[in-house]
Amino acid sequence: MYRKEVNQKSPLRILDRSTKRGLGPGNLGVVMARAGVGKTAFLIQIGLDEAMRERNVLHIALGQTLEHVHSWYDALFDDLAELNALDNREQVRALVNTHRLIQAYPDSQLPHERLDEVVALYQDRLKFSPSAILIDDFDWQGGAIVRHAAELGALKIIAKRLQAELWITAQTYRADASQHPTHLMSPCDTYSELIELAVFLEPEGRDVSVRLLKDHANPQPAKTHLTLHSDSMRLASDDGVDRQVTLPVQAFTLLSGGAKGSEATFGASAERWGLNEVHFSFAGRETERKRGVVDLSEEELERGGVSDSYIQAQLHRSFPKTEKFQRLLKTIWHQVATAGEVFVIGEILENQTVKGGTGWGAELGRHFDKAVYVFDQSKGHWFQWNDGSWTKIEAPSIRRRRFTGTGTRLLNDVGRDAIEELFERSFGPAED
Repeated sequence: MYRKEVNQKSPLRILDRSTKRGLGPGNLGVVMARAGVGKTAFLIQIGLDEAMRERNVLHIALGQTLEHVHSWYDALFDDLAELNALDNREQVRALVNTHRLIQAYPDSQLPHERLDEVVALYQDRLKFSPSAILIDDFDWQGGAIVRHAAELGALKIIAKRLQAELWITAQTYRADASQHPTHLMSPCDTYSELIELAVFLEPEGRDVSVRLLKDHANPQPAKTHLTLHSDSMRLASDDGVDRQVTLPVQAFTLLSGGAKGSEATFGASAERWGLNEVHFSFAGRETERKRGVVDLSEEELERGGVSDSYIQAQLHRSFPKTEKFQRLLKTIWHQVATAGEVFVIGEILENQTVKGGTGWGAELGRHFDKAVYVFDQSKGHWFQWNDGSWTKIEAPSIRRRRFTGTGTRLLNDVGRDAIEELFERSFGPAED
């Protein structure tokens, strides 16, 4: 396949058709999502689309290293090239590199003077003038609102002078973002008049849906019907093959509960290897892990509610009816619902369920048709759920960017080694 054909399959072409006129030069587009959902990958898909159309891209990465951003671009380009059987792959890669410059800063601040300076430098030294400016991990909440609005306005003025589109990512938070939002939310709603286009990335099962929250002055933005692969942000419907994308380790997020035992060990390993952690909990509950704890609201907890009769039918047992334990079961739904795969440390029983409360995580993984792996501590082996039964397998690796790591509180040395070896197989030796 040729480069232009690949461009026609870009998610950006579908997004452009869903909007009145796309973003447009001098205008601000915002990519909104919670942590770990895919803002960086979506922004890089924009960058690849622009560069492959021979339009210059300036990618500003805040709080990230240059190597980290380069590895993202390489991974997503290779994914597109492999998926589309791209002819002359290396020539196209060289074309992308020619039309893309990356500037990385260790902090999350981007005064407009800094952008002005770097643009002037590249114009003077390299004769490079961007058609698209991408800003990742921008701090929307730093400083007074009036001063912050002035800075955003100044960034837009620079983009307008260059006749460039301006895309900025924004992290949202569970407390502010309702399910299936239809309008701008915090932290961007305060600056609505400065934003022409806004999209929200929302996990849906294995994939991510794109919701159009603002489309210039259109009072009722269209539905995009755009579903993306959760790891790469390419079209999920491109093929039926679940391809592995080799992403930088910082792109991966552990979804867990932060409890003593298996979950705490998963969390400690995630931190040691440089991954992100999200541990779902609720007000008043103490967790072993303190990094990445998210307290779910009452409304969010109820999304994870399942009837006792279903649990009884699937696991052939019931759980304590105490309020705390029932809430714990509801947090497990959040651990599994948006994960790409599920890893459990525990014990497989004769009835094909997993022992204890851990069994609910494994059951939800099967219910959502996820890849589910269980390390049975009593047998010392990994098993995968296949065709209605547990099959002994070679030790697995973490393949999906969002994955669940859970299991028994009664973790033994064999189980602890299994978790550490899982991370080492997946990401190489940890940098101690």
